This record gives sequence, structure tokens and C-alpha cells, in this order.
Amino acid sequence: MSLDKEFLEYPWRSYGYDHERYDWSMLEDRAPVTWPDGKKLAVWINTSLEFYPLNQRGVPFKVPNGMKMPYPDLRHFTLRDYGNRVGIYRCLKAFERFGVRPTFAINTQLAQETPYLLEQLKAFDGEILCHGWNMDHLHYGGQDEQEEAELVKRSVDTLRELSGQPVRGWLSPAKNQSWNTPDLLAANGIEYCCDWVNDDMPYEFKTSNGPLTIMPLSTELEDQFIIGQNLHSEDSWVEQVKDAFDYLLEEARAQGGRMLALNIHPWLIGQPHRISSLEAVLDYVTGHDDVWQATASEILDVFAKQAGKEV
Repeated sequence: MSLDKEFLEYPWRSYGYDHERYDWSMLEDRAPVTWPDGKKLAVWINTSLEFYPLNQRGVPFKVPNGMKMPYPDLRHFTLRDYGNRVGIYRCLKAFERFGVRPTFAINTQLAQETPYLLEQLKAFDGEILCHGWNMDHLHYGGQDEQEEAELVKRSVDTLRELSGQPVRGWLSPAKNQSWNTPDLLAANGIEYCCDWVNDDMPYEFKTSNGPLTIMPLSTELEDQFIIGQNLHSEDSWVEQVKDAFDYLLEEARAQGGRMLALNIHPWLIGQPHRISSLEAVLDYVTGHDDVWQATASEILDVFAKQAGKEV
């Protein structure tokens, strides 16, 4: 018995994607990208600095890595806080040692409540992007649009004021969005979003308030995903990052520039028994002549210029 033809007919059905957010294209068919000085692989090190409230609401779901035990869950609260008190400073020392210019994705509430930490990040030669208000204020389908609009505006405007930076990028808490989120980001002057992970290169994204660029920030290579969720060892995380690096570099040499986007969490990788794993990764990725290590906005600008879209 075959399916009725009408079962496969609906308004958005089309070749490629069933939406109009971005155009269909295969990575290997796109025009080659050249990074500065002829480098083949752009490496973006993203450091997520997050605040998990002790009295989380859990709306519409309990965020990954949030509080897990009955209130007050001090064990998990203090472990997450460890990253912002101790782990991040080990990461900064590692960045300085290997000449890494990181991008810091920070919750605005954390920036507001920890001015010393923010000043340390501002003094570093990197970039600050908005990671939403905190890890318990999620963006989600069914959320009141005015509520989300206020949340985006408050998060972005406050971080711009506190940091003194333009804050061009956005990473949603838990990488969770509503269908309205990209439109609200563009309305607030955000130029790129890191939530969609369906590519190895930036790509243009359409919103009701003008263009946005997606800068895919790999979930598969995150320390939290590999070590915390998949329960692999620190050595396995290092090996997987190196494998991805090697493959992308060879692909870039054959097909044009590629991007390695690595997201880390100081509460996890900044532990004394793990920081050497981060150092091993940084030593490896910065030890190749074909690598351009840059912030997310720098990668965006070079990409956009070659795509004919001045940013």
C-alpha cells in the first residue's frame, strides 16, 4: 500500500530545505575561501562563561549542566561557579602562552555581577559576544514574542554598555531558539549567531529584519559534549579535536579555506587535572603554518568580504 500523494504535499516543501531561512548549497560546490596570508584553516577558540542560578526556573526545560538535585543544589552550583572563579584564569594563562586570541561568550548577568572578571576579559586581546542573560533564561518555541524581544534587547544592550565592545555575535543559552530569535537578533544589531551547527563554514541567513550570518560553533567538539555528556576521557577529547583539525586542514588544502570552531567551558576544562589537555590542544592547533587563529568577528569579516558582503 503506497502513501497518498497529499501526504507529501505541504506549503514549504521544496528542493533542499523546507524553509526560506537560507539557500541550499553543498559545501564542496561553494567558491573557495582564502584566509589572510594564504592560510588554509581558520581556528576560532570560543570560551563560554556562564551563570547558572541556584533557584533555576527550568522553563521550558532544565538546561543542560544546570541544577540537578533538590534546592539548594550547592554541589552543582559551586562546580559551575568554579569556572568563573578559578578555571577561566588557567585558560587565560594557556591562551597567553600559545598566543591565542579567544572569543568570550558570556552571560550578561555574569558580566554585570562579576566586574573584575569582565575587566580581565576586556584586557585580553579577544572578542566578547553575548551568551544571553543567564543559563536559566532560555529562548524557545511558544515563548511570548514581546517577552523574548525584551530579553534579547536587555542582554545585548547591557553587555555592550558594560564591555564597551560592539558585541556583534550571539550564542543562545543551551543553543536553544524560538523561530523568532534570529529576527530579534538582527533587530538588535547582532551580525552573527552561533546556534546552528549544520556546516563547517559561515553562511548567510535571512531574517525579517535583514541579513544575519550563521557562524557554526561545533557541538561535536565541545569539551562538555565529549567529556561531560559522552563520558569520554580528557585524552579522547584531545584526540578527537586533533582528528577534526587534521581532516579540516587537508580538506581546506584541496577545496579552499575551512573553519575549526572549538567551544570550551572553564568549569570543566579549567580543572587542574584537565588544563593540560587544553594546553595540548592549543599547542597542536597553533603549531601549524597553515593556520589562521582569529576571533569570530575577524573570521566573519574576511568571509563576508570575499562573499561580496561588506560587514
